Amino acid sequence: MKVKTVPSAWVRRDGRRFDCGPYMSGALEAKIRLEELACRKDRLADLTAGHAGGIYNGPQFVRNFVDDAEHGVPFLGTSSMLRADLSDLPLLRKCDALSTKLSYLRVDSGMTLISCSGTIGRMVYARPDMAGMWSNQDILKVVPNEKKVRSGYVYAFLSSKFGVPLVTSGTYGAIIQHIEPQHIADLPVPRLGDEVERNVHLLVEEAGKLRTEASKLLAEAVRDLEALAALKPLQAPGNSTPFSCVAVPASAVQERFDAFFHSPYGNQVVAHLRSGPIGTTTVGSLASAIVEPNRFKRIRIDDPAFGVRFFGTAALMWSEPIEMYFLPKNQQGVKQYIVTERTVLIPRSGQLSGIIGTAVLPYGDILGGAVSEDAIRIHCENANTAGFVFVALTSPYGVRQLKARAYGSSIPHLDVHQISRVVLPDPGDSERKRIGKQGAKVAALRHAAVLKEREARALVERAIEEAA
Repeated sequence: MKVKTVPSAWVRRDGRRFDCGPYMSGALEAKIRLEELACRKDRLADLTAGHAGGIYNGPQFVRNFVDDAEHGVPFLGTSSMLRADLSDLPLLRKCDALSTKLSYLRVDSGMTLISCSGTIGRMVYARPDMAGMWSNQDILKVVPNEKKVRSGYVYAFLSSKFGVPLVTSGTYGAIIQHIEPQHIADLPVPRLGDEVERNVHLLVEEAGKLRTEASKLLAEAVRDLEALAALKPLQAPGNSTPFSCVAVPASAVQERFDAFFHSPYGNQVVAHLRSGPIGTTTVGSLASAIVEPNRFKRIRIDDPAFGVRFFGTAALMWSEPIEMYFLPKNQQGVKQYIVTERTVLIPRSGQLSGIIGTAVLPYGDILGGAVSEDAIRIHCENANTAGFVFVALTSPYGVRQLKARAYGSSIPHLDVHQISRVVLPDPGDSERKRIGKQGAKVAALRHAAVLKEREARALVERAIEEAA
């Protein structure tokens, strides 16, 4: 529980709102701080352009999805927009997306995307690889007028410690919270000078380009590996557990009796791998250790000076991973939770249509941070081996095996034994090292993007504090 004393003057100046949110979030302090600035402040709505004035979300609509990319467009939700890898988004039917009702939901690079329902105020800068995607009605778009303000600067301010409280202060609703375009239209945007705004914009743009480059490099590495193993690209199954009928010999059910494990979804990819022109290996053969950490009581602290950042598995997928809280550095057992650049992380539980079995090579604050026991660790001897395992498990030939090896009917799980037996192509030492370097570079690019974006926000915050 949080307790805060609020002056009555704050209540009067904020329209006599009696809900706690605006006062506990720091929004009033941010408004007062910005009012004290000697520089010019513009209304956000005066700096935007486009549909509905440049600040808008969308209508509720029936979502018709397709399997063929020729007839669909990638579809972003408030969770998926945060992800670093957008290669497996669902496909909204193209004829619906291009209709008059939904055509304006197209995402273009340079937009600021804000979650406006549920968890309010999560933001991303629409990078080049997001252009041409469509968003759902719970994503609020801010489209800067490039003749008046640079798009990267608008994003950096809105996502700063001054902007986020102002955005979320308009939240309403007791159960499912919302904000609407009119709630942020009057938000004051300080004009910090052309040099500051240009430098901030360039940093944000560079971060977006680095993330796009990382995604392209990962796709290229997967294609290289599949080409070496003479593997054909797999078609999306359309369902995480597609229907199939297959006869299984009695000898094959001695270890696993669940039908999905024996279905063609996973078995066909293993057969393709073993019949290819190159050899195969397993995750267990390449790893120095595969570990599922022990559980222990987590003591939460607020001071980062004495703590280690703690991440859940959902945050591992984000373009900028954000910790849930901090654990004491000296707490017994915390060291087994810390990961390095030589560790590939695999979420071990969840629905088959979700993140279970999605490989992650750490970047950002995950490096040196603590990760939940819900992520199984594949420890490797060096970063190149970790990079190769990451690329191989990111391939559909790796993902399908991991999902097919999950067990349990309600909440499927993976364990150390099942992950260790996943079959991977073995192109030989030199090619494995080359592809491994590509995988390691993907994580390095994503890490650099996090630092660039963080530097941009810090530049905005520092300029505001020095001008106050």
